[in-house]
Amino acid sequence: MNSATVRNLLVRGMLAGLGAGVLALIAAYFLGEPNVDSAIGFEEAHSHEHEMEVVSRSLQSTAGLATGVLVYGVAFGGIAALAFCFALGRVGRFGPRATALLLSGCALLAVYVVPFLKYPANPPSVGDPDTIGKRTGLYFLMMVLSVLLAIAATMLGKRLAPNLGTWYATVVAVAGFVLVIGLAYAFLPVVNEVPKDFPATLLWRFRLSALAMQAVLWGGFGLVFGELAERLLNPKPAASASGRAVPAAH
Repeated sequence: MNSATVRNLLVRGMLAGLGAGVLALIAAYFLGEPNVDSAIGFEEAHSHEHEMEVVSRSLQSTAGLATGVLVYGVAFGGIAALAFCFALGRVGRFGPRATALLLSGCALLAVYVVPFLKYPANPPSVGDPDTIGKRTGLYFLMMVLSVLLAIAATMLGKRLAPNLGTWYATVVAVAGFVLVIGLAYAFLPVVNEVPKDFPATLLWRFRLSALAMQAVLWGGFGLVFGELAERLLNPKPAASASGRAVPAAH
């Protein structure tokens, strides 16, 4: 794959990330923000201190949310596009669309779901402010470990495939990934700072909405980027005036 193609895929990845970010923003606004408001209401009802609001809640839930989600989508879209350039043709006989969807699913699993199961997202009023640095560090450690192990598992599966066959090599690679992730879950510190009187239903709804937002983001990216990559790498032949197909120029 030449540098011009990589550049074009990078641009398309960022555009696909922007489009997927818009879909995730809609999901976050309608699914997540009501739960955030409820959590803030709980915090205000149980707090005896009244802090001055630096940024208004309405600005946080609109412009602030949009900026964060869209920048996140563009950034990860670009990174995923570069990963796609490396993965295409190396992870199986998949076309651009299938490779994009497979990559998006793996990214959702490695980047979000695996760290989420160990250190799930929490709404406002959950968590000690003094430990936010520690909790953030543990989360990113889990995310980096998950991504590196996913890459290692993929390489292991490719290496074992000629001797074991694709099916058994995949089973061994996935089992190794699950085993090491399980050890990480067991040995990394547990963080449980949910107040005893915090509504369990609200916590559950918030975490589901956070998971749904990520699923919409990565699912949307996989579909949009897969289509853009397919059109770039496998363009359809243009029809001539006589109705016959003319091969596309490269």
